Amino acid sequence: MAQQVSAKKQQELQTQYSNFKETLQSIAQKIGDVEQEAEEHKLVLETLEPLPGDRKCFRMINGVLVERTVDEVLPQLKTNADGLKKVLDDMLKQYTTKQEELEKWKPLCLT
Repeated sequence: MAQQVSAKKQQELQTQYSNFKETLQSIAQKIGDVEQEAEEHKLVLETLEPLPGDRKCFRMINGVLVERTVDEVLPQLKTNADGLKKVLDDMLKQYTTKQEELEKWKPLCLT
């Protein structure tokens, strides 16, 4: 009977550990996606900033390519880039918090 309880507890601990790992992996994937998008915004900003403000450029909005000017697009891109930085910072904090939870949980499951 004691082995059954121990086996059941071991299964529960394994499930909890797997949940922690899956959550961390999911957050890490999202962080990678946001980092990639932030890098794309950075490259576009670096390309557009030296150009004249009245120069024609195109922007994809909800799958539709729209003609705009550099002056119209730059503020929107900067706002989006700043938003991505904030999201990235929040996600990194979330990842760190979850990782700390895992580290605190590990010694508890050994007792």
